[in-house]
Amino acid sequence: MKRHGILSFLAMTLLSASAFAAPLKIMTTTEDLAAIAREVAGDHAEIQSIARGYQDPHFVDAKPSYLLKLKRADLLIVVGLELEVGWLPSLLTNARNPKILPGSPGFLQASEGCKVLQRRDGAIDRSMGDIHSEGNPHYWLDPENGRVIARHVAAKLAALDPANATDYQTRLAAFEEKLTAREKEWTTIAEGFKGVKVITYHNSFPNFARAFNINVVNTVEPKPGIPPSPGHVRALLAQIRAEKIPLILVEPYFDDKLSAKIARDAGATLLTFPPSVGGSPAVKTYFDLFDVDLNMIADALAKRGGK
Repeated sequence: MKRHGILSFLAMTLLSASAFAAPLKIMTTTEDLAAIAREVAGDHAEIQSIARGYQDPHFVDAKPSYLLKLKRADLLIVVGLELEVGWLPSLLTNARNPKILPGSPGFLQASEGCKVLQRRDGAIDRSMGDIHSEGNPHYWLDPENGRVIARHVAAKLAALDPANATDYQTRLAAFEEKLTAREKEWTTIAEGFKGVKVITYHNSFPNFARAFNINVVNTVEPKPGIPPSPGHVRALLAQIRAEKIPLILVEPYFDDKLSAKIARDAGATLLTFPPSVGGSPAVKTYFDLFDVDLNMIADALAKRGGK
């Protein structure tokens, strides 16, 4: 009886310790990755993002406050494909946390296994603009890539925290089930404007366009990161008028004055179009991102009489 009592006490102690174990500290480079990670991790992790959804993720100020968060992190999840190349390496060097360096157990590149578009072969130089040779880094804008990211996050969390591996798999299954249901809804919405022609400011939406049968026919930037010349603007105006292009989509972190003028002059509708979670107050989750963006297009076209 005495031995049984001791064993019971030890078991209860171990269970109690597990219940009150410190949650994993996870850092992500974007809010999109943080949103997906929260779906999988639940209460087992504290998750923070470096870039906000209303910020251009290509250009992030390396604030000292990020260093302490990275130093304490158990896991770092990055977009990769050179999206963070201008600011993340210096942060990692100064954070001095070997656990989250590339190649370490606490590092995850979310693009692994995703459908990445616009990979480049051959030489690339600055005259081509901000080209990403490994492919367009905005791949999270395809819900199927969100599914792949979630699976990789669940596997990584299970490896780092095997005691809660079953919970991670359960939450992953719930996320995938919800995503499948919502994809059916999103596809129905997108059927209403299948093949619609749009112009975007930056080359942020190839995965979104592919997923929902939208035709991105041009960009306000003639090349990524290159401001438009007067000649390019004139060509855009002529194209919009000739092809009756109804929409111009501008990411919230770009100045929209020129795009607004182009839209007015050519008779198009300008939409401030968030490509990320947190890009507008209404986009708080990964599911919100597609709800808001697809309904924004549908509503804008409805107001134009379906044009």
